[in-house]
Amino acid sequence: MDRILSADGTPIAYRRQGDGPPLVLVGGALSASAADAPLAALLAPRFTVLTYDRRGRGASGEAGRWSAAREVEDLTAVVGAAGAGASVFGMAAGGALALEAVAAGLPVELLAVYEPPYTPGASGLLFKARCTARLHRLLAAGDRGGAVDLFLSMTGVAEETAARMRRTALWAELEAMAHTLAYDDALLGDGAVPVERFAAVAARTLVICGGFSSPPARAATRTLAEALPRGRHRTLTGQMREVAPQVIAPVLAEFFAKDAYVYRQAS
Repeated sequence: MDRILSADGTPIAYRRQGDGPPLVLVGGALSASAADAPLAALLAPRFTVLTYDRRGRGASGEAGRWSAAREVEDLTAVVGAAGAGASVFGMAAGGALALEAVAAGLPVELLAVYEPPYTPGASGLLFKARCTARLHRLLAAGDRGGAVDLFLSMTGVAEETAARMRRTALWAELEAMAHTLAYDDALLGDGAVPVERFAAVAARTLVICGGFSSPPARAATRTLAEALPRGRHRTLTGQMREVAPQVIAPVLAEFFAKDAYVYRQAS
């Protein structure tokens, strides 16, 4: 992997593959760049795809106290390495990070996100508050496994499945990244879609959800799309929170290739 220094000097590891317009993939909670490899491989024939290890994960460093601004700087550095005209796709909490970066001024013309896990509404905000409090207690006690279990249960992973995961080599990798769950939790604030802040997102934005995802998750993506000045919404039939790379890849390829052409012709 190559490395680039973020604004505070933290090394951020990234991998570049493919040929074509630059496209940066931003991973979600408990994922490093390797998790994006299947999707990157499908997009590489049409785009120069950059995947990266977010701060505190994989081969990237972690300096000083975490803040959303530092993660925005990390993404800004990777987009800079990608080259002029780069587009961005963010998965789950990575979508929230991408939106925060563009709202803060990251010069991206085209942005797509898949189910950023906002939880608007009274019951959603209460659920988020309870999960946040429990996550902080687990991490403060050094219970990394418990924090991973909490995340898995929040995302609908059955207890039997989580138990099987504990017996695999993957579990140690998840526990090593467990502290970053607090980072993604903080990115989402109280769980409400930050409508006022996202009014600054000038990029043409595609908000995607799965047709088999929970009703609250699907409703949250519609609320998000409506909050974005140039947002539009799309539902992928038969998909859930863990979207299949072979299903979303052609959707992203069409959006970034076609919309990039239309945008640049109009500019």
